[in-house]
Amino acid sequence: MPPRFGTDGIRGEANSELTPEIAVALGRAAARRLGEGTYLVGRDTRRSGPMLQAALSAGLASEGADVIDAGVIPTPGLAFVAGARSVPAAMISASHNPFADNGIKLFGAGGTKLPLEVEVAVQDELDSLFSLAAGSRAGVSGSVPPGRVGTLRRDPDVAASYVERLVSVVAGRTLVGGEVVVDCSNGAASVVAPAVLERLGLRHTVLFASPDGTNINAGCGSTHPEALAKEVVRRGASLGVAFDGDADRMLAVDERGGLVDGDQLMAMFAIDRLERDELAGGKVVITVMSNLGLRRSFAARGIGIVETPVGDRHVADAMEAEGLVLGGEQSGHLIFAEHASTGDGLLTALMLFELLGRRGGTLGELASASMDRFPQVLENVPVAEPSRLSAAESVWSEVTAVESELGEHGRVVLRPSGTESCVRVMVEAPTSELASASAERLVTAVRKALA
Repeated sequence: MPPRFGTDGIRGEANSELTPEIAVALGRAAARRLGEGTYLVGRDTRRSGPMLQAALSAGLASEGADVIDAGVIPTPGLAFVAGARSVPAAMISASHNPFADNGIKLFGAGGTKLPLEVEVAVQDELDSLFSLAAGSRAGVSGSVPPGRVGTLRRDPDVAASYVERLVSVVAGRTLVGGEVVVDCSNGAASVVAPAVLERLGLRHTVLFASPDGTNINAGCGSTHPEALAKEVVRRGASLGVAFDGDADRMLAVDERGGLVDGDQLMAMFAIDRLERDELAGGKVVITVMSNLGLRRSFAARGIGIVETPVGDRHVADAMEAEGLVLGGEQSGHLIFAEHASTGDGLLTALMLFELLGRRGGTLGELASASMDRFPQVLENVPVAEPSRLSAAESVWSEVTAVESELGEHGRVVLRPSGTESCVRVMVEAPTSELASASAERLVTAVRKALA
């Protein structure tokens, strides 16, 4: 059977779990369920990207769809152009995962991730194609005659139009003074981010913007901001920002090298919008992983929250359902509804530069004034079948015990990962020591029950 759609599309080790054959079949399934028409297909900088992009494009074309090759481009850039042109799109990326992994994300013609019922229909079609192929040595043929096979062409203007869009959002506004350091994670932001900074005239230093196909996310980017933090301090820069491999998330470091995560960024943006009467509905969408400190900061200021499962798709859906303008995840996926349909790391960076330029002061000062972050420990426990977590009674018994001990001064979240074969264990507590000890108890319970 082919891989299943998870939190963010289909993902797996390239050429073993996610093969060219699967990509061809997914292209066929997408065209059959979403319609022929024209599709944008982009990728990040992984070595396997061109292979899977070619295979997916072949599958789309074999069903009569025309394919525009968008080249290397951030996921939110592809989504923006798909929305602007009213065409569906597919992104070849495994986001923050190591280079050996890859994935395929599908977007509808509005530049938004597919509704669940449509995603299920595509998955069903994909499963059907594999079942047919298994029963026939000849495989599965396309459904259109030679005269209707789709065309493939390259369009260099796709990334350029995204750059123009980003620049237009903050053009003419006062931006942060001093130098900014930007970590492109050797990923999809490596060309676009420097181009945007140049256009805006910001003093900047760029790190990790030399992709070689295997160094994406390797000791850099939003999952490894240590080198960025050191460089910010060494250069006496105002701040630094780090993207992940497909640049749909961003984390920052302040002038002292301190990490500013997605929760802190949301607190800063939400409070600023509340003070300017620009926080529609007086609410912000967060996920179950958002820090207890963020929740208390919002409660103290009368800002409501809407909580969703992890995944910027869930955040975006909740924002649309309630007509809200701001939402995001601790990992750095932030959505500004008036500007984008999905998490956008580069847009978030520009909004942060504008916020600091308008309000003055340093990032460290603004972050500390916005919320007090509770100590939080997050552990990933490798398991063969994360889905078995729901029935692991011994694990949930230990969760109940830990929650009882923490009371209202802490939180516990256990969930199967939607992108990796692991269970994610999160514990918040008044002290780092208590959070670590509690997390270790739960990690041990998960290993005993599921490993």
